Amino acid sequence: MPAKNFFSDRFEADRGRLRGLAYRMRGSLPEAEDAVQEAWLRLSRTDASAVDNLSAWLTTVTSRVCLDMLRARKSRREDALDHDAPEPSVSAEDAIEHETILADSVGLALLVVLRSLAPAERIAFVLHDLFDMPFDQIAPIVERTPEAARQLASRARRRVRGEQTLDTNQAAQKSVVDAFLLASRTGDLAGLMAVLDPDVVVRADSVAGGGQTRELRGAQKVAAFYDGKAQTARTALVDGAVGAVVAPLGRLLMVLDVRVDDGRIVEILVTGDPARLKTIALQTL
Repeated sequence: MPAKNFFSDRFEADRGRLRGLAYRMRGSLPEAEDAVQEAWLRLSRTDASAVDNLSAWLTTVTSRVCLDMLRARKSRREDALDHDAPEPSVSAEDAIEHETILADSVGLALLVVLRSLAPAERIAFVLHDLFDMPFDQIAPIVERTPEAARQLASRARRRVRGEQTLDTNQAAQKSVVDAFLLASRTGDLAGLMAVLDPDVVVRADSVAGGGQTRELRGAQKVAAFYDGKAQTARTALVDGAVGAVVAPLGRLLMVLDVRVDDGRIVEILVTGDPARLKTIALQTL
């Protein structure tokens, strides 16, 4: 079999894994596809005899491409399909559906927090914690020593996961917020009323409120408003307290600061202002 055909077949066998890797690093399916296609371009220009372990080689190259993209913040490459590269397996018509499925499988809250990491931290964390790559292999990708790569992943882990141990109050609040989001997603009005204080107040800033600050008062109005919503909302730690993030395809849109008293939600502060969102410390749960 010609080397080019062999490489093409092996590349296709690895494409799904590489796409998943790049998606976790880039947070965007089109950008992940670009990174994978760039890996193919580099492979097509490589001497076959110089590649001992093709899967490992593709993982390393894809990771380096993603790191370069994160550092440079470049727009999508328009020439990614040149040089007889295999066609991507995701069609334009199916792209949104595929990205939605992929985002859900990774975790919307995790994608939000990953976006806040420095490029090298993000690469080290994804490769080690999500793909089990040892630090001696990660080190040359992020251009650090193995020990420095370990420290990058450790810093990222603390920001992503925090202590991962909720105190009694946080655990109780999480159960209430989880129940609220589930009832909202599924259109369960009775479930919403069960977790809302009769005098609950929702306040939204001008971005979240569609151009003006908004306020809702009373369980019935709040339940009616959230009925069927929260499709892309997930529980998260918001500045150390249990709240929620609204993140379609993992892109942070709003943060819900939820205050719970005696097992019921008494206040929800909704922030959508991009400048304010950047100052909020978020962690996954």
